[in-house]
Amino acid sequence: MDVVVVESPAKAKTINKYLGDNFIVLASYGHVRDLPAKDGSVRPDEDFAMTYQTDPKSKKHMTAITKAVKGADNLYLATDPDREGEAISWHVLAALEEKGAVKGVEVHRVAFNEITKTAVQEAIANPRDLDMNLINAQQARRALDYLVGFTLSPVLWRKLPGSRSAGRVQSVALRLICERELDIEAFRPQEYWSVLADFTTAAGEKMSTRLTTLEGKKLGKFDLGDEAAATHAVNTIEAAAYYKVAKVETKERPRNPYPPFTTSTLQQEASRKLRMSARQTMQTAQRLYEGIDIGGETVGLITYMRTDGVYMAAEAITNCRDVIAEDFGQNYVPEAPREYKSKAKNAQEAHEAIRPTSLARRPKELERVLGAEELRLYDLIWKRTMASQMASARLQQASIDIDAGGQAVLRATGQIVLFDGFLKLYEEGKDDDANGDEEAGRLPQVTEGSDLNNGPVKPEQHFTQPPPRFSEATLVKRMEELGIGRPSTYASTLSVLQDRNYVRLDRNRFYPEDRGRVVTTFLDSFFPRYVEYDFTADLETKLDGVSAGEVDWKVLLRDFWVPFNAAVDETADLRVREVLDRLDEILGPHFFHSDDPEIDPRKCPTCGEGRLGLKLGKFGAFVGCSNYPECKFTRQLTTSGDGVDEGPRQIGLHPENAKMITVRKGPFGNYIQVGEQEGDEKPKRVGLPKERNPAEVDMEMALALLSLPREVGYHPETTKKIVAGIGRFGPFLRHDQKYASVKGDDDVLTIGMNRAVQLIAEADAKRGQGPAASVLKALGNHPEDEKPINVLDGKYGAYVKHGKVNATLPKGLLPEEVTIERALELLNAKAPKKKAPAKKKTAAKKKKKAAPKKKAAAKKKAAAKKPKATAATDAAPAEE
Repeated sequence: MDVVVVESPAKAKTINKYLGDNFIVLASYGHVRDLPAKDGSVRPDEDFAMTYQTDPKSKKHMTAITKAVKGADNLYLATDPDREGEAISWHVLAALEEKGAVKGVEVHRVAFNEITKTAVQEAIANPRDLDMNLINAQQARRALDYLVGFTLSPVLWRKLPGSRSAGRVQSVALRLICERELDIEAFRPQEYWSVLADFTTAAGEKMSTRLTTLEGKKLGKFDLGDEAAATHAVNTIEAAAYYKVAKVETKERPRNPYPPFTTSTLQQEASRKLRMSARQTMQTAQRLYEGIDIGGETVGLITYMRTDGVYMAAEAITNCRDVIAEDFGQNYVPEAPREYKSKAKNAQEAHEAIRPTSLARRPKELERVLGAEELRLYDLIWKRTMASQMASARLQQASIDIDAGGQAVLRATGQIVLFDGFLKLYEEGKDDDANGDEEAGRLPQVTEGSDLNNGPVKPEQHFTQPPPRFSEATLVKRMEELGIGRPSTYASTLSVLQDRNYVRLDRNRFYPEDRGRVVTTFLDSFFPRYVEYDFTADLETKLDGVSAGEVDWKVLLRDFWVPFNAAVDETADLRVREVLDRLDEILGPHFFHSDDPEIDPRKCPTCGEGRLGLKLGKFGAFVGCSNYPECKFTRQLTTSGDGVDEGPRQIGLHPENAKMITVRKGPFGNYIQVGEQEGDEKPKRVGLPKERNPAEVDMEMALALLSLPREVGYHPETTKKIVAGIGRFGPFLRHDQKYASVKGDDDVLTIGMNRAVQLIAEADAKRGQGPAASVLKALGNHPEDEKPINVLDGKYGAYVKHGKVNATLPKGLLPEEVTIERALELLNAKAPKKKAPAKKKTAAKKKKKAAPKKKAAAKKKAAAKKPKATAATDAAPAEE
């Protein structure tokens, strides 16, 4: 008997079907051993000795593996083909050796890039030894993360109350987000103008142009800096004696396809096109890799999803070219297969790109077996892979220069697709900072020297925009460009930043929280070397060197630890006051800003004498007055591009009680408050939904929100009340003691009955309490109880619904053909039969039923006479 060990039960289930009865496939459920979360797990003074312990959650899995291995002929360690997978195999083997379970057992390491029958059987036939270079690289990475976390985090806790932790990669990623926010706050918009003009050819064809040259000078972006300059340009064009075509240029250029996906580019594109987070993308890809049941056979649909390689196996390329010819024609197949090389910094390219295991398995064929997320991601991977081997697109770009009386030149540009090539199937999404192609469209046929008729000339005002905040896609892209961390860890890094409340993701944009900004400033001030982008990238390069056997992992750890430990020791005598002064010095200009030189932004608005400065509290940094405790003015550490948010913003007096209504920010977000706290009586408050801008709250909106919860109406099926309100987790609907979230374009203040019923049905479906079926036809109300009768589209076909009674439409009856009379017939046939009156119980039966009750009463009386239990014994059941 042979034993195969993999990480996940899904992977075990798939592989088990590919191997014969002589194999047992078991899952380790991830890592089985790790460094205990306490001091001393990594000991630099003992040449970086490391103590591992078995995870309590893994003990039962290791027990099953140990039992199976004892007496087996062969043990195949078949974990993932990367550093992490190699380390899991090593830890599984170490745990088995501790128990003496592998004596007399042949141990093999097998790896495969895809979970298909051919790949798995070929790997089993060609085993290898464990790769200690990969294992040591993983150990070094784990030791570095441990040393940084357990050394630097306590410094944060002591010097910055309210801070959570620091990490080798997470702190650098946080710095990227915080620095972008500083750039946005420091940004000052600059005005500029452009001039557009329309012209018509002799044949009556129109074209739009843009002014490029004025009075012999080629215009830059800011050369028309105000309305006066733009007006002068307009007058010059309109006064021109003639309008002639000065130059016509056309050129053809190819556009090549993108390489197949790596981990990073898959996360970026899934974020842009599918609105999936990095974590969501990796979890969905994992399921596609581990296998899906198709027609009774479990098969892996994509190759390994943690990779920075962009190459494809020769047989995969051949498969791809065959499918392209079959689906699109031979002219979409390039003459030679395409080969790609990664441009990413620190790319290892140890594995193939992410691709379908068979390109012949088209997305449409998998609609019945894949969930919605899985199908969308598989479709994206399939299209990207196919496009990567398709012919280039051929584009024709054209430009026409128009001479306006010798005083101005205007240009029209256009682009047409001569041959779509790979664009027929796939085009990559764009980020905020991506420059789009020239204006698409065909330009009219003109010749140089031909006259044109002028149309309207329009000046347009513009303002420069601040750099956009990072989305998940752009942050992942930037981290990869800088060589920070590994793409396989980006999902967990971004999750940790959000879990620590260092950043928040709002409308797919990262905003640094106060706590995150303070931590970044502290680290940048006192540990600058360890949050530098180049330093972190260089460390990743060295870790890759360990994987390749070029760098000794202990030497790497020693070179890092000695200066790092010294830097930590230097902060031992650092006082909190010194930290605050440094933070105040660096962050002050951004949090205390005024456009009016006569106004002191540091002057306390309450006492008029104190100086505002940064302070630290339980929830992190905030602004307070220097005259504390006499003056208790405080506000959150927030700022906007227009200046400082001066604490609570007054809206006006409430019309019913004449108390002031204010908009405030607390540790859990913005809210509206009426009056101030008087004794033990708390003021009325209501949370402000995330999509509402605090600066836009007026009296009408404030009163509407304060009037919540409001009654929407009565549910047409249950006749129970539907209420709309705002709770701890945001806007909601409540019906029959159950809740449904109100998100997106739905407004809790205006949501109507129809939409409310739909959201409640969808929420019930998620809870498994009812189908979120769409109404195909409304037939009217039932003649007996006035409840609606509808034809709905269900999971198994159309059906009629009235209250809790459902009736499937007979075969051949279409939903649009159903009348209310026919619906009543179907419902009556399905309605439960009325129960006959219950027979009276005989005296003998009553006496028999009463006997157990008497026995129970006697037991209860006897128990009451027993001594009372101690406090300790009383507490035990409560804890359970």
